[in-house]
Amino acid sequence: MSKEVNEAVSSFLEDVLEGLKAQHKYLPSKYFYDEVGDGLFRQIMHMEEYYLTRKELEIFEREKQQILEVLGRDQPFRIIELGAGDGLKTKVLLRYFQEQKTDFTYTPVDISGNVLEILGDNLKSEIPNLKFDPYEGDYFDALSQISDSHEREVIFFLGSNVGNFPKEEAVSFLFGLRQFLKPNDLLFMGIDLKKDPSKILAAYNDKEGITTNFNLNLLDRINKELNGDFNRELFLHYPYYNPHTGECKSYLISKEDQSIRVGDEIIPISAWEAIFMEISKKYNETQILELAEDTGFKPVASFYDNEKWYADIVWEVKS
Repeated sequence: MSKEVNEAVSSFLEDVLEGLKAQHKYLPSKYFYDEVGDGLFRQIMHMEEYYLTRKELEIFEREKQQILEVLGRDQPFRIIELGAGDGLKTKVLLRYFQEQKTDFTYTPVDISGNVLEILGDNLKSEIPNLKFDPYEGDYFDALSQISDSHEREVIFFLGSNVGNFPKEEAVSFLFGLRQFLKPNDLLFMGIDLKKDPSKILAAYNDKEGITTNFNLNLLDRINKELNGDFNRELFLHYPYYNPHTGECKSYLISKEDQSIRVGDEIIPISAWEAIFMEISKKYNETQILELAEDTGFKPVASFYDNEKWYADIVWEVKS
């Protein structure tokens, strides 16, 4: 086992034990994405209930010309996509930019090397001659290595990934991104908007149970990689949406008293005790403007789907 793999497993174990020993138990959602988790999330993106992917695709297909104008048709730029995944939506823009003979480089960043390999293979066949420079690892590690060029840099943060943070953490994260950017650089970000609560909740509680399996797969991954002994049959997947806060949260709830082994440690879990798994926060337009102001960005453009369920916004770094 290489030093890098050892360090990754050690960090995984440390993060899992910290979460399970907390007063209010949690598991870090960044560990959802092993090979099985990647596949399950690709299924989620195609679910009838999961409108987010369709809405962002709709925006890209309809607004790709205007998006290119905002990013800068006549100057070279680098797209740094955080959490690139399989690039399903981004390829719409990449293909169009290439057809327009735009001078740009695409740098996808993802914690999953498996996803980046799949993405790279697909791009070679689908968009020949694309300048492709992937980076496997943590977002801020990647930015510290990448963002030092003289060309305009455009950070893509799509799929409403900013909603995976509570408001305070979102501010901290976006302010952190801001530190790697220079005046004239851009942030291109997808944000899910507040809407009918039943539509939101259904996106995280699909009738086929794919989202349930996505959450439970993290228990399987802990068993496989950290010598755990979770029994997924003893957990209930429970999402709920709070229209006051705009937060949709998912939990795994223990159906009975249990003692779980992880690594060399035993963690007691009481009947009906919850493990917090993930959050997806929704915003309104006023809150989006406040988020820009709080993090050192100036709004430049906004693009919406026809129902205004979803927005892709462009912010510029304040000088």
